[in-house]
Amino acid sequence: MNTLNNSNSDEFLSTRQAAARLGVALSTVQAWVETGLLPAWKTAGGHRRIAATAVEALRNRQQAVLGSGPIPGKLKILVVEDEPVQRELYRQHFSDWNLPVSLLIAEDGFDGLIYIGRHSPDVIITDLAMPELDGFKMIRRLNSLNSLHKPTIIVVSGLSAQEIDAQGGLPDNIPVYPKPIPFVALRLLIEHLAKTPWY
Repeated sequence: MNTLNNSNSDEFLSTRQAAARLGVALSTVQAWVETGLLPAWKTAGGHRRIAATAVEALRNRQQAVLGSGPIPGKLKILVVEDEPVQRELYRQHFSDWNLPVSLLIAEDGFDGLIYIGRHSPDVIITDLAMPELDGFKMIRRLNSLNSLHKPTIIVVSGLSAQEIDAQGGLPDNIPVYPKPIPFVALRLLIEHLAKTPWY
């Protein structure tokens, strides 16, 4: 019996243990569990247990996604975009602007949440229609967290206003820009945010 219990404790982790292994806040792991991004089950006492293999798989994905982190002292901007050509356009424009920013790029909402949990970006520029975890779900997850750090969220999407409303809409404080990506407007906004003292 003890052997079985020890085996089970090795195979499953608490949310706190998972957070320690992944190097993120406990609330981040709880958010990933709630959205189903990190599979878990509940004990009879109501405690979450997460398979160690799932945590290890996520850790491997984190390492592949994160690579080098943002540069300290710069405005941290996360772009969440599933189209490779669009991601490259963001990289080129931000490089050309030569602003005091550190650019992070994620390929979908899942990877976006990994970046957010690890780096707490100041600005998130996101598409909406993406595979695996779309921008709607990512934004809802962020808004449900009781975090002191509230990033500025900007949506750049090919969806029409009617299509956005059909998906449940977005909070009123989130600006929505249509594609093609409005780089002139984004540069003005980023320049303003980069000069804002509370960053």
